[in-house]
Amino acid sequence: MFKKLIGLSFSLLMTTTLPAQKTYPVKDFFKNPEKTRFQISPNGDMLSYLAPWNNRMNIHVAPINGTNPVRITSLTDRDISGYFWKNNTSIIYVRDFGGDENFHLFLASSDGKTEKDLTPFKDVRVSITDQLEDFPNEVLIEMNKDNPEVFDVYRMNITTGEMKIVAKNPGNISGWITDHNGQIRAATTTDGVQTGLMVREKESDEFKTIITTDFRESASPLFFTFDNKQLYAASNIGRDKQAIVLLDIKTGKEVNTLFEDEEVDVSDLNYSRKRRVLTSVGIEKDKYEYFFLDKETEAMYTRLQEELKGYRVAITSNNRDEDKFLIRTYSDRSLGAYYFYDKTTDKLTKLHDLSPWINENDMCYMQSIKYEARDGKIIHGYLTLPNNVKEAKNLPVIINPHGGPWARDSWGWNPEIQFLANRGYAVLQMNFRGSTGYGKAFWESSFKQWGKTCKMTLLMV
Repeated sequence: MFKKLIGLSFSLLMTTTLPAQKTYPVKDFFKNPEKTRFQISPNGDMLSYLAPWNNRMNIHVAPINGTNPVRITSLTDRDISGYFWKNNTSIIYVRDFGGDENFHLFLASSDGKTEKDLTPFKDVRVSITDQLEDFPNEVLIEMNKDNPEVFDVYRMNITTGEMKIVAKNPGNISGWITDHNGQIRAATTTDGVQTGLMVREKESDEFKTIITTDFRESASPLFFTFDNKQLYAASNIGRDKQAIVLLDIKTGKEVNTLFEDEEVDVSDLNYSRKRRVLTSVGIEKDKYEYFFLDKETEAMYTRLQEELKGYRVAITSNNRDEDKFLIRTYSDRSLGAYYFYDKTTDKLTKLHDLSPWINENDMCYMQSIKYEARDGKIIHGYLTLPNNVKEAKNLPVIINPHGGPWARDSWGWNPEIQFLANRGYAVLQMNFRGSTGYGKAFWESSFKQWGKTCKMTLLMV
């Protein structure tokens, strides 16, 4: 399989009895957190989160200090998987019925007193196009109300229930992009082979296709510039690694390249809605990391990382004034915790540990590795060794390739990997050729090679 495991000596012999370590029940690795998916209200006064009720994850709301929580939903057949604050007194979520996948849009008051199905249509599926954060009583949704095979976009008033169609899907549109005024200005199309990017100057205009690509290349729109005149995109057109670029919406040509990396694709670009500045680029190499474009954002992350040493830090929610934030930590050995950070007072307060029943010191480190396959290609991956092993020799090993296959493994908490390591196994995960994130050539090296070169990379240990 490989010539050399770079930076680590590792013998794959399944003969040695392993030293004892604390064994956790299987359920401890896979059960739901007692509270998760925390969000903050637009005014920053309230928290929401998902917590079990009758064995299903339902929405709860509480003041920032977490006292006297109120359950505002009562689902017993299905978990609520996603929701968001629409305004300071209302939360939006979607749910289906008995697993029929005909999702409806629901509105629940934050005091738990009212709940309403906003799309009570039979055999119709709803999804969110844009939360319209700057419009407290409106939301953009997609529905197949007129044709079960096609999803059109509607602008809905959540108070009155009034809807009007704002974008008609001719049948080939797979995604819609709004500008910063909540107007639908771009769309992606597909015919099953080629993908197109269409843009229009204003919502009343006809769309014009500015880019067409085959499946090997893409220019994925991210969001409009703050003046709504150009478009940020993640593109690998004419290059191996996907980069963040600025597109001219009249011609589809690249105005300039904002960020690119020699080793991996780049697709995550973040910004401040209030200050209207780009803040950071997210890059996933061995671990996920940020490249900062804004000194204020960099200073806050540096301050948080200093207090939360040993964990990766992510901002998961903030209020409209962007002075109150919810922080999520995680690592390879822990699901982490949620914190509330008040930027004005510079105070960080822990809200909830996500898996307090597991002592992270009993869990195992996920080490980033790379090795050279026998044809010379460098393969990246992760190796997790059981605790109390002084030397990585003569261990039973589980080779754990990711699914997809066009996906990749990532560093972080993985309950399956930790369970196996807790039972005494070393676990090797590899981002074999064809895994995404490492550029076009690495991805294309898997074409017509499943069961051939790819099999060699995976199984010839």
